[in-house]
Amino acid sequence: MNELLFGYSTVPIIFVTLFCIGLIVGSFLNVVIFRLPNQLYTRWRTEAKSLLSIKSSKESNQTDTLIWPNSRCRDCSHPIKLKHNIPVISYLILRGNCRYCSSKISPQYPIIELLTGIIITLTIVQFGLSINGLLAIIFSTSLIALAGIDFREKLLPDQITLPLMWVGMLANTQGIFVPLIESIIGASAGYLSLWSIYWIFKLITGKDGMGYGDFKLTAALGAWLGWKMLPLIVLISSGLGALVGISAIILGLKSQNSQLPFGPFLAISGWLAMIWGDSILLWYTSLFNDF
Repeated sequence: MNELLFGYSTVPIIFVTLFCIGLIVGSFLNVVIFRLPNQLYTRWRTEAKSLLSIKSSKESNQTDTLIWPNSRCRDCSHPIKLKHNIPVISYLILRGNCRYCSSKISPQYPIIELLTGIIITLTIVQFGLSINGLLAIIFSTSLIALAGIDFREKLLPDQITLPLMWVGMLANTQGIFVPLIESIIGASAGYLSLWSIYWIFKLITGKDGMGYGDFKLTAALGAWLGWKMLPLIVLISSGLGALVGISAIILGLKSQNSQLPFGPFLAISGWLAMIWGDSILLWYTSLFNDF
């Protein structure tokens, strides 16, 4: 953090403030992760019934929005009071149980809140309190939401991936992260690279190796970070995916035929590339210069 801008005495306060803001943002991201897929499923069922001329009851079309109703227990549906909805702290005080029915609360809630707090803090440390930092936070929180949804539902919604791609290209019209031409090529190459791998794999095995959401997420990463970062992103995500997949099979958590969502690994590698991509590439190329 820039000491000349903030002063040494204010740096800890800024870190704590950023972390607390991140916890609150993480609480909202949990809402997005849980509720957005349900909204999409409800809409798709309604559209399918309409297409098939199946009568749909009014009640079946009702679903939660991102802002209504207020938070409630997923088991007993009891509204959660504000004092029981403080990020991380309430989870610890309640020992991971609902105050009203004692059912287990998903550990996803504190994990996402803590992760968002850490990531927002690190992002501002890297980019500062600037338009670059704000855009980087939008990028980072979008990746957290996408990773969480894909992990739970094996779904990467267009409602997040496509706006993320366009915002990345708009940001780079000013060259904020990369020149615009690198952004445009990155979006195109990002989509086509995984699309090509998908079809090669399908032609060889007859199976779907990944979903179209993965293509769109990679296109968004290319739009933000440019085509030069795509090999690093694909390398890291593939390595992480292979490591987790093999470990899960060895530990008996998954079978060889189980599907493993690729979106979380793309999200992790994309964020790492944004924060430390240049340093990683410099280190990697230096290894070859030593030979």
